Amino acid sequence: MKILKDRLLKDGKVIGDDVLEVDSFLKQQLDPVLMKQMADEFYERFKEKKVTKILTVEASGIAPAIMVGYNFNVPVVFGRKQKSVTLNDNMYSATVFSYTHQTSNEIVISRDFLSADDHVLIIDDFLANGQAVEGLLDIVNQAEATVAGVGISVEKSFQKGRKMLDEQGYQVESLARISSFEGGKVHFLGGE
Repeated sequence: MKILKDRLLKDGKVIGDDVLEVDSFLKQQLDPVLMKQMADEFYERFKEKKVTKILTVEASGIAPAIMVGYNFNVPVVFGRKQKSVTLNDNMYSATVFSYTHQTSNEIVISRDFLSADDHVLIIDDFLANGQAVEGLLDIVNQAEATVAGVGISVEKSFQKGRKMLDEQGYQVESLARISSFEGGKVHFLGGE
């Protein structure tokens, strides 16, 4: 997706060999026009699939997921990283390791929001080692729901997440696939 790639080149900040900071438009500050364009692209890539729920994990996956949910006209469910007093034991849970924060979190989703009847499209902001998506897939499996696909805003293809999902047979659609941060710059697959 050219507009996202252009924005990554212009405003993304490479940190070390494997981290890309995108706080100014995808994380802490959001560009709603870009979010809408990304959601439209996800809709085009998955519109032939039956989708009854969009699933993500808090916090930075929520914005793109809401926009995609709007396009599909279905609810958006997100895994919470902290159990609140309003959530009882009637929930699905999975442990997720955050590569960026170097911490593990238990994500939880009420059983009221996912069932075996659901066809779930997972949307997330980044795919690196695949831990967040793995946790969401675990929750979908616990609910005995169907995975319609996985949509990723930015994929770091030089890490293992994509390979793991491909090996499991999921349809994975990434809007920008980064091959490396060589020389402190973003490089896309295919030399783009």
